[in-house]
Amino acid sequence: MTNADAPRTPPDHPRVALLVTCLVDVMRPQIGFAAVQLLERAGCIVEVPEAQTCCGQPAYNSGDRADAQKIAKDVIEAFAGFDYVVAPSGSCAGMVRAHFPELFANDPVWGPKAAELSARTYELTQFLVDIMGCKNIVTADASVKTAIAIYHDSCSGLRELGIKAQPRTLLKAVPGLAVRDYSGSETCCGFGGTFCIKYPDVSDRIVTQRLADLARTPGNLLLGGDLGCLMNLAGKLSREGSPLRVFHVAEVLAGGTDGASIGEEG
Repeated sequence: MTNADAPRTPPDHPRVALLVTCLVDVMRPQIGFAAVQLLERAGCIVEVPEAQTCCGQPAYNSGDRADAQKIAKDVIEAFAGFDYVVAPSGSCAGMVRAHFPELFANDPVWGPKAAELSARTYELTQFLVDIMGCKNIVTADASVKTAIAIYHDSCSGLRELGIKAQPRTLLKAVPGLAVRDYSGSETCCGFGGTFCIKYPDVSDRIVTQRLADLARTPGNLLLGGDLGCLMNLAGKLSREGSPLRVFHVAEVLAGGTDGASIGEEG
């Protein structure tokens, strides 16, 4: 582990910028509100920079390096000066943390800026557990009235950021909730950002297999940390008539499971 990779020691009340993410902003803003609630409960001073935009991952994954760099520069400037940057998404956090430095590896000006932002950027559960030392962050409303949750690990969070134990650690404190893995927990759901648009048939075969895996594991909730994956799974579950309800881990921790689940809106 290099000094840049070593965990930072947080101040008593760290100033945290929330990277909302495009999908959360447009499709499920309650995840963003839940993230703010959890961060504040952990003792953070939370701000949401108005100048933030997409992290640039769609352009990056499509091979559009020039536009990815332009977007990344905007992100670097928008999130300058904060103690930490936190995203309720392993995918977007992984883009900033793992791929921003790659984008500017040979740039003497933006390379150090990208590396500096990378070092203070975290996914939500990763930040709460690994940096803030939280084990019980649930709010008074966080109760699911006895439920069995199946957890799906998103590819970027698991493989780029090492997020596996963190969400499960936090979910242990939710009254009435038992969390289980399933045989597809660590396998791609088929979303893959633009992958599901470019290769819809392949994507559908992958998510169909995940539903077969889920059907072999008893549960009434499906949880995860990336909205893209959850939307993909929820859409297929809905089309197949499954009663499994889908939520982001932040929603459960903040007590936001009384309303419509992902895929049930409208």
